[in-house]
Amino acid sequence: MASLAEKRMEDAEDHPIDQNVDQAARPEELRLLEALLFASAEPIDQATLAKRMPDGVDVKAALAQLQAEYAPRGVNLVRVANKWTFRTAGDLSWLMTRESTETRRLSRAAIEVLAIIAYHQPVTRAEIEEIRGVITSKGTLDVLLETGWIRPRGRRKTPGRPLTFGTTEAFLSQFSLEALSDLPGLEELKGTGLLDSRLPSGFSVPTPSDDVALREDEDPLDAGDNLELLLAPAAEPEDGGGAGSEGSAG
Repeated sequence: MASLAEKRMEDAEDHPIDQNVDQAARPEELRLLEALLFASAEPIDQATLAKRMPDGVDVKAALAQLQAEYAPRGVNLVRVANKWTFRTAGDLSWLMTRESTETRRLSRAAIEVLAIIAYHQPVTRAEIEEIRGVITSKGTLDVLLETGWIRPRGRRKTPGRPLTFGTTEAFLSQFSLEALSDLPGLEELKGTGLLDSRLPSGFSVPTPSDDVALREDEDPLDAGDNLELLLAPAAEPEDGGGAGSEGSAG
């Protein structure tokens, strides 16, 4: 019995394709976008692609056409953190199961802190502790900084000038989010069982902001800031009582 590959070769011989016709019917800008996206090791934003394309090309429309063209294929064109990249189709992830990836599970405390930063950014360590009701250890923030999912944004214009934290493009990429606004809202969180349906009156989930610009109450990081020294010394264990104040180191 002929294999699938052999059958396809036979079909191709019986029904030859005029490659010149196909190439003429397909806009040249799609080939150029394919080449740029496949050659890039990192996702590319639309503005960067536009600079590499010939004048007059509607890059936005070309990307939409290319995305539709690849939608049924094994590789899809996707937008993550407002940048474009090719990725294996989600329904084919089982093909990659032979690759062994060692995952590091986040502690419950780290997941809570990550969620607070994602929804409340820019937020300081003291504000995180106020929301959680417990002291946040240095190690918890260190783990999240090491993953590259959070970053120090600046320093709050308050006594002690504590650090403010926000999420990164790596966070969006890890969770396949195009923007922070794609994070689940109150009703979605209730529907998944992550929130108790009997919530206090007036309870709400904040709308996260994608604005990377510093706010009026934030100062830029100091030129001499060393990331290893940005956090305060290790605090009490996570279950060690109420929230403490954030020191001058953030």
